[in-house]
Amino acid sequence: MNMLQAIPALPVRDIKRSIDFYCEKVGFSLGYHEGGFAVLLYNDVRLIHLWEASDDSWRTRSNSTPVVSAAESFIAETASCRIKAEGVNKLYQQIQPLGILHPDANLSDHWWGEPDFTCMCPRQ
Repeated sequence: MNMLQAIPALPVRDIKRSIDFYCEKVGFSLGYHEGGFAVLLYNDVRLIHLWEASDDSWRTRSNSTPVVSAAESFIAETASCRIKAEGVNKLYQQIQPLGILHPDANLSDHWWGEPDFTCMCPRQ
């Protein structure tokens, strides 16, 4: 068995707003969108899947089980992914003016020996 690719599926609170953010601000394109699910592409490469986690019923539930629908809104604030790309220096320069870099982000080689940086999507 060979594994060929991993595509992160990120929970988001508002699928439309997230699609707009990734497409308009970051430069991805929309490959597919239906209901609370979307596939985002970059240069025709399937890069990220988004799924809507907007269920706020957990706030008023009488039971103590936090996850019932698996689409609870708090899940959207717990995910991250790492995307490996060529030309990281150029990508960093492109993303820097967008205001989405983590406050402590700097382009540096980490313990895995590859340059990287951290972005943050705006809170929804």
